[in-house]
Amino acid sequence: MFSATPGRPVPGPYRSLFADRTFRRLMPAFALSDLGDGMTVVAVAWLALALGPEGGQGALVGIAVVAYVLPGALGALVLGRWMRRLPARRLLIADSALRAVLLGAVPLAHAAGVLTPALYVGLLGASSLLHAWGKAGKHALFAPLLSDRQRLAANSVLSTSLSSATIAGPALAGLLLPVMSPVWIIGLDAATFAVLAVQTGSTTLPPAPASGPVTGGAGQGLSLLRRRPELLGLLVVTWLFNLAFGPVEVALPLFVSHDLGAGAELLGAYWASFGIGAVIGGLTLGVAGRLPLWPAVLGIIAGHGIGMLPFALTHTAYPSLIGFAFAGLVYGPYSALSLTLIQRRTPAGSLTTVLAARSAVLLTASPLGAGLGGFLLDRVGAPAVLVGCGVLMILIVPAGTVALKTAPRARPALEPATTTAMAPTER
Repeated sequence: MFSATPGRPVPGPYRSLFADRTFRRLMPAFALSDLGDGMTVVAVAWLALALGPEGGQGALVGIAVVAYVLPGALGALVLGRWMRRLPARRLLIADSALRAVLLGAVPLAHAAGVLTPALYVGLLGASSLLHAWGKAGKHALFAPLLSDRQRLAANSVLSTSLSSATIAGPALAGLLLPVMSPVWIIGLDAATFAVLAVQTGSTTLPPAPASGPVTGGAGQGLSLLRRRPELLGLLVVTWLFNLAFGPVEVALPLFVSHDLGAGAELLGAYWASFGIGAVIGGLTLGVAGRLPLWPAVLGIIAGHGIGMLPFALTHTAYPSLIGFAFAGLVYGPYSALSLTLIQRRTPAGSLTTVLAARSAVLLTASPLGAGLGGFLLDRVGAPAVLVGCGVLMILIVPAGTVALKTAPRARPALEPATTTAMAPTER
């Protein structure tokens, strides 16, 4: 169990997590791989722009973004028979090793002169095949060792690491792209996953509290979600939210390069501004008191949508940079809120399968949105797509409010993430 140092004052909800040697050992590896993924937010799209044919660059960016995430949903559904039997640590190792090998093949293919758009998309797709299981393993790794009150703080740390990588990763990629091909940045991402696989494999976890056997694959996880209206409603709203955000990853590079006439440095600045906001929002959640779940969720979605509206202004980057930072600020707590609720409501033996099922469903949303964004870009332009994403997010709020009023009522709030000595996980 994770516990605070005996007899030592606890100034905040995060101290007991970092007082534990295991968490301190693994968290830097998580942060490093998050940084690598942050760099590929820019590099994957920028390489697609370089490889795409004239007039079809937007379509290839959309296909590349889709390929980088969508096969993970297929892997969650098809491979559940084998993957569900693996403990969380092995799931994380398997995903990290696969991504290290296949993303590492991108710069090797480039060096050999054989990197075509088709091979590029194929390598991106194959690298994501186990990613739903890897994400499930990452979030299930510590959950059995944490008390109910500690999970929100731990999820805030993990989500803040992602948000911090959204600051540093794109900014670092923007600095490197003038002197380095995006293929080598993707190679650096592969190296970070290799480090994560090795570090996870060499770390001994403390024994988890006894729990029931692991049951079901992703299909069983979906069945469990359907039997819990609160979790199902959260999944549907999150899917729509991700769908609305999907076109942003495709439209933003073209907005920067075509509408503003700028380079990768500004694209990195956009993602960095979003990440700065998300870090502030995510860390604030960790010290917050009780939060009404559904008002918080719907408020986050509405606020994110409002932050997208300044992309209508194309004469300067400043309004949209500020709006994107605001979108990140309100988005920051979202992942920690939703993951903490799932960990609380799900039996320990089904946690990885439920998380994998959730990832499988959500992984279809952003690629679908990205594909639609790529289709629309050559017809209405990047500013219209970006503003349209914000409008769609705002429209999700009244639909979610109606669904909330008609669904069975459940406990609406999350407990504060206080830092106390760890007790056995509540079931």
